[in-house]
Amino acid sequence: MVDQNEQDLLISKDVIERWRKVLAPVKRYHQHTVEGIEHVPPSGGCLLVVHHSLATYDGFLYGLEIYEHTGRVGTALGDDLIFKTPFLKDLAWDSGIRPASPQSGFQLLQSGHAVFVSPGGMWESLRPSDEARTVRWENRRGFCRLALRAQVPLVLAACPAADDIYSVRKSRLTDKLYEHFRIPFPMAKGVGRTLIPRPVKLTHYVAPPIVPPPHVPRDEEEQIAELHAEATRVMQSLLDREKTVS
Repeated sequence: MVDQNEQDLLISKDVIERWRKVLAPVKRYHQHTVEGIEHVPPSGGCLLVVHHSLATYDGFLYGLEIYEHTGRVGTALGDDLIFKTPFLKDLAWDSGIRPASPQSGFQLLQSGHAVFVSPGGMWESLRPSDEARTVRWENRRGFCRLALRAQVPLVLAACPAADDIYSVRKSRLTDKLYEHFRIPFPMAKGVGRTLIPRPVKLTHYVAPPIVPPPHVPRDEEEQIAELHAEATRVMQSLLDREKTVS
């Protein structure tokens, strides 16, 4: 493992070691692996774009693998709800998660950080199982605007089987609570009728970086639309790497 660049370190090494211990049994439980880890830049600003599953912790497993292979500690941009929730907001901040504002993201990238984003956010994580392995990015273009303005590559990764950890039932209540209050309330089950995660094997697939074109302010919206279309296509191709478990 390479030495950690101090400018990437928004989390103490004690916290890093605690997360490694917590995630070690989770990694074994899911036999987690990553294909294409060499596509993650060893240094410099980059946007690490991930697909959001209901389980969520698959993203932490991916972050751990990046740390193990490159020494880089990614900084995640988190949902506003995280920073409004007692205890959770402190845990998130100590773990290197920051509020998902364009200004914060731009400053982090310009400072050379590897920044995790889930464009679909909580809304994507709440997809029912009949929408498994699909992308909910229709109106989520902020990450493309950020990459274009900061002139950093987008490195996309997906873990298709993460959608098999839980079965999620379509529910009007889930949709209404999210639409009106941004509260996640999924109708889900794992092993049997419990919330114990199913022991499915998890593999992250990482695509080669998408390098944005030189930023032309007068053509920005067109550039963002093209970048968004390409990112969506690549992410869907990664999700199609594995067949849906019946």
